[in-house]
Amino acid sequence: MNKLKVLAVFILISAFAYAGGYRVSTQSNRQLAMGHTGVAVVNSADILFFNPAGLVHLESTFSASAGGFGVFSNVAFQNSEFGTSSQTDSPMGTPVYAYASYKITDKFAVGLGIYTPFGSNVTWPTDWAGSHLVNEIELSAIFIQPTLSYQLFDSVSIGAGPIIAIGGVQFNRNAGRSLTNEQGDRSNVAVEDSGVLGYGWTAGLMFTPNDRFTFGFNYRSLINIESTEGTATFSNFPNSPLTPANGETSFTATLPLPAELTVGVSYKWDKLLLAFDYNRALWSEYESLDLTFGNGSTSINPRNYKDASTYRLGAQYEANDKLTVRAGYYFDESPVQSGFFAPETPRNDSNGYTFGFSYNINEKFAIDASLLYLQFKEINESYDFFTDPGATQPSSFGGTFKSQALIPGIGITYNM
Repeated sequence: MNKLKVLAVFILISAFAYAGGYRVSTQSNRQLAMGHTGVAVVNSADILFFNPAGLVHLESTFSASAGGFGVFSNVAFQNSEFGTSSQTDSPMGTPVYAYASYKITDKFAVGLGIYTPFGSNVTWPTDWAGSHLVNEIELSAIFIQPTLSYQLFDSVSIGAGPIIAIGGVQFNRNAGRSLTNEQGDRSNVAVEDSGVLGYGWTAGLMFTPNDRFTFGFNYRSLINIESTEGTATFSNFPNSPLTPANGETSFTATLPLPAELTVGVSYKWDKLLLAFDYNRALWSEYESLDLTFGNGSTSINPRNYKDASTYRLGAQYEANDKLTVRAGYYFDESPVQSGFFAPETPRNDSNGYTFGFSYNINEKFAIDASLLYLQFKEINESYDFFTDPGATQPSSFGGTFKSQALIPGIGITYNM
């Protein structure tokens, strides 16, 4: 495969990298309102995601919860040296979740969860300064998790379950900074795949030495997402033996979604509950993305991600029999290293401020609401690994990036 064709389909690498740079912490309205703590907090069937060992601690025989969020985000880019600037106009993201738990005996419970831990979208204006890296991306991933939970001893419970991941991606960008066809239209490449499967597992432990303290541990395994039936579409390329032909070609690739380890503690005093979680995502597994194209050629592309930590604090207060209020904060480290900062992963270290409440309609139903304001650290960074058609050395694209997101959520909890 000639160099230009390799570079043109390099957008696939960028699309997959987006999953690594944008972890979505929207798996529960109740727990998001508490800074997304939860490994040592038993509030509802949502515990299935945070720590499957906690299912057996639910008081109700049957518990279910479901909800969704609206993700309103924007990214502003500016390069003062060249006088260029731009801002995303991304559609609203809509992550969702649903959990159900059934207590078979006092010591044994089962559950099922469906949730979206990865996925979002970014849309830049057409032909902006970084259009050779990305114009638009939409990434989705749905996880399905059957779960078992067992009370091993009076103060120790365990839980585990398999995870089935179903993903999809749509992505397009211009093939170079100035490459056009004979009519002057910018050359473009788009990739698409859906129904991509991956498999993993999760396991947890919960320790409750007394009525006040709870300690939790949860591990979520590495999941390899394997794309085998995707298509890459080339358009507006000039009629030349040095450029790829317009039309479609196939590709295969494997993306590792990282293993995660979370430990935490909660303390309950009267109507007040305090929680702290520490999460470590093992992103260093993502060293490179290897692609094989329909003609048998391959492309090896380094990504060089690093392991990243998240520190979470949360509080919950039962104001009365009807109303419970929550608040929290978390600090999230980015896995993207210097020189690998691309505009399809427009994120850096971030601070998350969370609020929310639950209102009991009656003994069985409750309404849950949350609000997350996510402020990313302003950063002056670059992506240093793009090579224009005909060039022999990679060039850099960079500037100042400012990002923020507002994420309101609503859900319902049912206990019987």
